[in-house]
Amino acid sequence: MRRIILILSATALALCACSTPNNGTPTPTSGGPSPSPSNSTDPAPNVPKVDHPIDLTRFKQQPCTALTDTQAKEILGPTIEHVERLNGSAGPACMWSIPSTVQPSVSVIFSNLQDSGTAQFYAAKGTTYQLLEPLKPIDGYPVTAYDTKDERMTEGRCSVALGTSDTQTIGISLEQSEANIGKKDPCDAAREAAIRVLATVRGGGN
Repeated sequence: MRRIILILSATALALCACSTPNNGTPTPTSGGPSPSPSNSTDPAPNVPKVDHPIDLTRFKQQPCTALTDTQAKEILGPTIEHVERLNGSAGPACMWSIPSTVQPSVSVIFSNLQDSGTAQFYAAKGTTYQLLEPLKPIDGYPVTAYDTKDERMTEGRCSVALGTSDTQTIGISLEQSEANIGKKDPCDAAREAAIRVLATVRGGGN
């Protein structure tokens, strides 16, 4: 249980790193300078817009419905467990993992903040985020790989932001099994998880 809380907290830290309070003062984080458009050399004016916004209200109330058991098993394997956190610092979250193992795992966080969608991540490129790469959109919804450190090949970790409107994203973080670290790109696996999350939230859940 302590491992799950620590991993969810680390994921929340990465998401919170790109938020600012309403008074306009950047929120300090341990991951580096708080992002603002003025700190970025590439504010990504061409970040794609979301033509068909998705209402995430139901999933913020029940974040573990973002993936069905079948979908989670497709990502992690035949035996899974999950832990829900409704009051996480970055928003309601759920983490799926394999019992009695450190890795692999996948976490989904629904931000409580109304922000600038995926554009906020590009605004923090080179400051908060060492890793910031656009991935292939999923049916018109933008996907961006991001992290405060690039640990894809060393730790098998990657987070992606799935834009569900121009002001909202879903954070999806994946940790590979130890056997796959350095052999497969965890961002590809995180995007595969995002495909499943998008399918579920567009359908309204089960």
